[in-house]
Amino acid sequence: MTASAPVHGTWEPHPAARWEDAFLSGNGRHGALVLGDPHAERVVVTHHTLVRPNGRDPRPPQLAAGLPGLQDRLLAGDTRAAEDFTDGRPLQWVQPFHPAFQVRLARPGDGGQDYRRDVDFTTGVVSTTCAGWAGRTFVSRADDVIVQQVTGPGLTLDIDLDPRLPGAPARLGIGHGAVLTPEGALLSLRVRYPDGDRACTGVTQVTVTGGTTTLVPPGVRIEDARSVLLLTRVHRHTGELDVVAEGRALRDLPTEYDELLDRHVALHRTAYERVTLDLAADPAERALPGSELLTRPRSAALLERLFAAGRYHLLSAGGLFPPRLTGLWTGDWNTAWSGAFTNDANLNLQTASAAAAALPEVTEALANLVHRQLPDWRDNARAIFGTRGAVAPAHTDGESGHSYHYNREYPLHLWTAGADWLLKPLVDHDETHGTRDPRTAAALAEVALFYEDFLTRTDENGHLVVVPSYSPENRPANASWGTINAAMDLSAARHALRTAAAYHPGPDADRWNALADRLPPHRVNEDGALAEWAWPGLTDSYDHRHLSHLYGVWPLDEITPYDSPELATAAHRALELRGAENDSAHGHLHHALVAARLRDADRVAHALGQVLDGDFFHASLMSAHYPKRDVYNADAAHTLPAVLIEMLVQSTPDRLVLLPALPAAYPEGALRGVRTRFGADLDLTWTRDGATAVIRPGRTHRVELRTSSGAASLHLVAGEDHVITLRTW
Repeated sequence: MTASAPVHGTWEPHPAARWEDAFLSGNGRHGALVLGDPHAERVVVTHHTLVRPNGRDPRPPQLAAGLPGLQDRLLAGDTRAAEDFTDGRPLQWVQPFHPAFQVRLARPGDGGQDYRRDVDFTTGVVSTTCAGWAGRTFVSRADDVIVQQVTGPGLTLDIDLDPRLPGAPARLGIGHGAVLTPEGALLSLRVRYPDGDRACTGVTQVTVTGGTTTLVPPGVRIEDARSVLLLTRVHRHTGELDVVAEGRALRDLPTEYDELLDRHVALHRTAYERVTLDLAADPAERALPGSELLTRPRSAALLERLFAAGRYHLLSAGGLFPPRLTGLWTGDWNTAWSGAFTNDANLNLQTASAAAAALPEVTEALANLVHRQLPDWRDNARAIFGTRGAVAPAHTDGESGHSYHYNREYPLHLWTAGADWLLKPLVDHDETHGTRDPRTAAALAEVALFYEDFLTRTDENGHLVVVPSYSPENRPANASWGTINAAMDLSAARHALRTAAAYHPGPDADRWNALADRLPPHRVNEDGALAEWAWPGLTDSYDHRHLSHLYGVWPLDEITPYDSPELATAAHRALELRGAENDSAHGHLHHALVAARLRDADRVAHALGQVLDGDFFHASLMSAHYPKRDVYNADAAHTLPAVLIEMLVQSTPDRLVLLPALPAAYPEGALRGVRTRFGADLDLTWTRDGATAVIRPGRTHRVELRTSSGAASLHLVAGEDHVITLRTW
């Protein structure tokens, strides 16, 4: 191991020429993109609630009366029966996520000597320095406010709130406000959406130390000041916001930057530093700016920094909601795929590390989204399937949880596995902490009730049939998208029923377990691969970015090399045959997660290489959806930490797997603070000669240890550290 520690931040010697390269800060509600510029510092402000009305009809389609007929047709062999199972609406996207405005701080030119910008992951502070002038920005977890401070001798600044961002609709109603106050000034900007009474309003309190402040509409000019402090909040609302009241609320906050920072760091640093990864990287490479490090895709220092950045960005994006497709950030009103929460892979992958990487803040953000939308999930079950219980949508904007985003090629309203996948991280959290959240228990019961009412058809062997069924976002080679017995639907139904039973012992549990027992087994196709559809006659389509059919391998523990080796072999064959289709980052990293569960280190390394070699990361260390930094997207950035943890440590409530899929390129390192699902914290160090794991159990429990040497039993006692030494691995 090297003596120097991994870097917990990144830096650049130049401003961000594109908003995609802006350094990021966030508190799970407000976000800030700091572009940096010696002469015109720009900070783009975002908020999780900012979605633009788009005229969509958010009702789920009223299709329940026609469901028995659809089931009859599909079971009779009509492979296209589901194509007209809609209410005739065209495809409707969810309301698109958008930025609020940019805070502009213009200053006289001085050549921009010695410019540098940094982001400190341990504090969330983005800093810019240039020729004696310094700016610092963070988004406070304690006070829910964007904090900016500018210091320097004889500061002269023009400050305004600027709504002119790419893609802004032409018919926005813009209203500026600026008044002088004893502290300096109060600025406001109202942006009203076309054709309605909804708007978003930003308010900035400007506190000036020294110098003079004058109104220069739409902003203010500050001359000869020593420091300037800006506090900004944004609200989405109907009607008008009381700007005066909001100004009073901002003035009630501490007026000293350091006090505001200390209040925030007490929450942020504690969460960020719980888990760290050290890959014994070259200290010289650790010192490089992020953009240069990205040109060295095989550098251990790059992987260390991307792990740190991924945890930082995931923590910063999780609060009111979990991360969107773009996390918490965008600089463009035209966000790809509406910047939605996409529940059939993307959100699930992004939050995959929350339990193991000790980020309960992210789990709680996901829980906030789930529990807020449960009433809409009930509407989906009733309207589409005529059942009790709950069915999650594949897309949501955070306001509506109704299933209204679908069309012929993406019959997402027929997908029934989403609730189980969204609840899985909440169950993992409960296992990690040894408790059962009553909210999770209640939601699981609703999902089980749905399956009770929905699973009514049987095949010739007496097995229950999932019909209609859908495997996101693929179709059989010889049929349409809406089908029968998608492998994901089978796994999800089994897992949901058995998990609900575990949370609700008694008659309900007996009934739900009996229902799970009647589901059919997975099918192995003629290629020896786990079939994506467990229904005779449906042919697999291998070249696709989604790996929905391997849901039983990851994130579930249904198919493992230890408990079901034959199915694991078939799953591995399915992974070998799977193509990358359009090279989406989420597809590559999903592939890596499944490969890690199947103990295939070479395949993990290959999938990681596809992302690291593919130019997926911006200088901000936020990622893109496609190679060559095409389409700003948080999937790779937020999922990467999960991949790196899974290749080093895996756990279930009764099993610990050490170094299951470590690529040869990383022969030594240390992962510290990871949490297991049997209630222990764990530190793992490894070298070429062996490995050591220090387990700190929170409860007394017996678990099975799996290593390359085989299996052993561990008796863990609460409060007593347990040390495991592996001589070979």
